Amino acid sequence: TVPIFFPLIKMLGFDPIWFGILIALLVEMAMISPPIGMNVYVIAGVAKDVPMETIFKGILPFVLTMFLFIILIIAFPQIVLFLPKLIS
Repeated sequence: TVPIFFPLIKMLGFDPIWFGILIALLVEMAMISPPIGMNVYVIAGVAKDVPMETIFKGILPFVLTMFLFIILIIAFPQIVLFLPKLIS
């Protein structure tokens, strides 16, 4: 979906760096969030004696924190764009 939405994001005036970081955070969150979280199943394969409920409870603070970061980045894109604008 990124090749489809990237020209649209650029045309609407959003910064490509902001969009890339937002997509990276969304993909990271998708990899650990229930019910599909692929990384959770990798952990379950390594730690066979730990129940899935325990693993999902363990990732909950990380999912909530990433969700908060995503909301902050959407509301305040300057957080992400501070260093790139400082360099250029």
